[in-house]
Amino acid sequence: MGDEVIGFTNRRSSQAEFVVVEASDLIHRPRNVSWEAAGSLFVAGTTAYAAIRAVSLKQGDTIAVSGATGGVGSIVVQLAVRAGAKVIGLTSPAHHQWLSDHDVIPVAYGEGVEKRLRAVADDHLDAFIDTFGADYVELALKLGVRPERIDTIINFEAVTTYGVKAEGNAQAASAAVLADLARLIDQGELEIPIARVYPLADVREAYRELEHRHTHGKIVLVP
Repeated sequence: MGDEVIGFTNRRSSQAEFVVVEASDLIHRPRNVSWEAAGSLFVAGTTAYAAIRAVSLKQGDTIAVSGATGGVGSIVVQLAVRAGAKVIGLTSPAHHQWLSDHDVIPVAYGEGVEKRLRAVADDHLDAFIDTFGADYVELALKLGVRPERIDTIINFEAVTTYGVKAEGNAQAASAAVLADLARLIDQGELEIPIARVYPLADVREAYRELEHRHTHGKIVLVP
């Protein structure tokens, strides 16, 4: 009784003050994992974890990530660096320094992005993770990435159209994955950027900010 834990449920209760969770879906919260970071591990952390596995990333690969400083993207790029890949992050110039500080090559999105990506990647990309949507799957294919090494967490139509993957939270929803991510945070090997913390009473404002899709890191609600 009274243990501090991190857990998850698939009962659509992320904004509830109280929820019943299976004991098998809980882990102890490590001392160096803040509650804000803990609350971000499911779904953002598990989605990032699954996306990395989906593209079979290995040491020496070159990968590009769209939305690289968003709630999921900021975790994806760090896990990709840990895997030994050359990581290119697409984001706005305002967030380039954060990427550089985390050993990620920043590239600005927008007009001319294909040319910039080709130059930075030496005209070769092994994998692509799309956390933003728009036409990034098409761009990845145009850059020569094989469909089975493209994962999108938002453009689900691309799965049937192009045969790419759409693996995310559902494929990594386990206490073991939560424990692995929490361990990395606890040991200072993974950072969970927190864009802003809202009290539950201000949930509408949180969603309004989320709609802009320009946040650096995770928006968190606290009861």
